[in-house]
Amino acid sequence: MSLPRNPTRAVRIGTVTIGAGNPIAVQSMCATHTQDVAATVGQTNDLHAAGANVVRIAVDSRKDADALVAIRAQTPANLVVDLQENYRMAELVAPHVNKLRYNPGHLYHHEREKPWQDKVKYLAEIATRHDCAMRVGVNCGSVDPAAASKFDPEDSISPMIASALEHCELLDSIGFTRYCVSLKDSDPQKVIEVNGRFASQRPDVPLHLGVTEAGLPPDGIIKTRIAFEQLISKGIGDTIRVSLTVPNSKKSEEIVAGRQIIDDIAAGRVRSVVRFNLDAMNIISCPSCSRVENEAFIELAQNVKEMTSYAKNHAITIAVMGCRVNGPGETDDADLGLWCAPNFVNLKRGGIELGAFPYDVILGKLKEELDSLIAARAAG
Repeated sequence: MSLPRNPTRAVRIGTVTIGAGNPIAVQSMCATHTQDVAATVGQTNDLHAAGANVVRIAVDSRKDADALVAIRAQTPANLVVDLQENYRMAELVAPHVNKLRYNPGHLYHHEREKPWQDKVKYLAEIATRHDCAMRVGVNCGSVDPAAASKFDPEDSISPMIASALEHCELLDSIGFTRYCVSLKDSDPQKVIEVNGRFASQRPDVPLHLGVTEAGLPPDGIIKTRIAFEQLISKGIGDTIRVSLTVPNSKKSEEIVAGRQIIDDIAAGRVRSVVRFNLDAMNIISCPSCSRVENEAFIELAQNVKEMTSYAKNHAITIAVMGCRVNGPGETDDADLGLWCAPNFVNLKRGGIELGAFPYDVILGKLKEELDSLIAARAAG
């Protein structure tokens, strides 16, 4: 059984081309600290050997950019750099990578007085000069505030689509078409809806699919599978990532899981149920990546899953985020949220911050809040 494919344009990323009927590419992201060149080279090459078509690396500082030069010299992998708040890092990293990824919601952090359009034109010029593709990466937890302000606060999907569409229109207008788009959420149903709606309006734009903060396996794989089955079976999706919370030594599990899902969909081995745990505990956690400032985050996510097992039949969402970049925003929609700093963990209930606690204290504090939430719902 062959997979149906949307008639997307071709976008070359180094030695691989996505879209235009090419095989769906599978990618992952390094979880090592970028400045640890030996570790990052080792993980990049491990992912490449496991079948990763593209490997993403985070660059948040000039020291990271300097390290990238040494990394590039020691790996054959197609590299994409994840630009965060400082879009100007592009000029330092573009000569050494095959794709630049930027988040429209992060562009306003740097040079706030400058229009986002000027920043995107700058990125496109840098990408063109250095033979790079680009990804417009829209994320549910960091949507462009200007786009979000135009819609009902309860509507998280329309702002994502509006932001992606206006960036596509600008890139097209300046003649830069070597880009793909991603629209990610931690809820598989929202991933299905947002990508389906976008693809209906721009079927020509290659899509990178992913369920962000999918969490620990096997639940993280199941969540991702649900979304991918519904989208890929309709011809939507040209490159994918399975985002799992796993130790560095097991990072290649993302590639294995991604290829297995694609193979299963092509063979018709799909799940018939697309609703995921709506009446049970839902733990979302971000994939381990180089922005995680304390590797205890991975152990914490595992301990949260074990500690909360007694409440598995309660429809409560707990988010465990590993860094300051996505943590503060992406815990707001959870019933209980944790986001990790190097020496402490921030605890939230809904969007309300409850304080910062040491790693050896946080599980007890989380249990207190979980019990309180369960009791309040029972009383209500």
